[in-house]
Amino acid sequence: MPALRSLVVAFGIVLMLAATDARPRAETADRAVVRAFLTLLVGEESDKARAWELIETQWQPSFLPMALETIRLTRSAEVSGVLVSIMERKTGAGLGHDLDAWQRRMWNAPEARHPRYAAFKSALYSLIDPRFSAYFDTAGETLIRLDEIVWGGVRQDGIPPLRNPAMLAAEDALYLEDDNIVFGISVNGDARAYPKRILAWHEMFFDTVGGVPVAGVYCTLCGTVILYRTEHEGVHHRLGTSGFLYRSNKLMYDRDTQSLWSTMLGAPVVGPLAGKGIALESGPVVTTSWGEWRRRHPGTRVLSLDTGHRRDYAEGAAYRDYFATDALMFSVPVLDTRLKNKDGV
Repeated sequence: MPALRSLVVAFGIVLMLAATDARPRAETADRAVVRAFLTLLVGEESDKARAWELIETQWQPSFLPMALETIRLTRSAEVSGVLVSIMERKTGAGLGHDLDAWQRRMWNAPEARHPRYAAFKSALYSLIDPRFSAYFDTAGETLIRLDEIVWGGVRQDGIPPLRNPAMLAAEDALYLEDDNIVFGISVNGDARAYPKRILAWHEMFFDTVGGVPVAGVYCTLCGTVILYRTEHEGVHHRLGTSGFLYRSNKLMYDRDTQSLWSTMLGAPVVGPLAGKGIALESGPVVTTSWGEWRRRHPGTRVLSLDTGHRRDYAEGAAYRDYFATDALMFSVPVLDTRLKNKDGV
């Protein structure tokens, strides 16, 4: 059923884009380009030749992000091959099917944003999850480049956050060894430990610690753990995992407006809340061993293995293959080569 709803949403947007009555010619042409890219994914085979012709004859630098995202989502080798050929002819870059190289080239040039790029992104990712369409509302503010927002491979909250998780007294946490890594916080004297082996599967927790509603955000890809107070100027922001990334760092979303939030900044960067001066207050997090945290905070509580989800919560099990190499899962515009990509700092 979710797949069917996604197709209905996408086709609805395609039909909306196809309506051209009483619209200026330039706007009609912009919509036709977006419709052409979507046709390559969800249109009839008989319409794809016309879509390729329109894309090639009307090509502009602003088409490149749409072409790359279409290639990433299509299962058709023909669609990928034709689009790569068009990209190479129009840009003069012989990068073939190396999409990471295309992205780096694009991100290191000034942004060329098509007037209907947000609408395209909305329609495109609604094929995966209809809730994604609200992230790229054309009326919303954008404080980061839209073409740097990439899909992480999961639906909204597809990596399930822990909300008001079950906790244990330290003496009851028999599953933990002293050398296991935990993320420790203390708010108003209330000490809590969130083992990395659990949080790596969930990436976010929402809890009330010391009477304060907080969110702990762990981005497994970049190793950051940040604690935020989720209330700002009397408004409680109900956050979650958007399913998208910016420069290999997860983007959050809020349930009320579907704005996208920067994990690093604790602030909305795309959507209705972006540019409104909202920034969540951050708090300290200690990364240490369970034995050391328990020694310093004997009254601490710690996450229970009873999370409501079935995962391999063994130490080091999550993302084992990812951390076994220095390769990145998602491209970034620039790499600092003084350290390896995954060196801890």
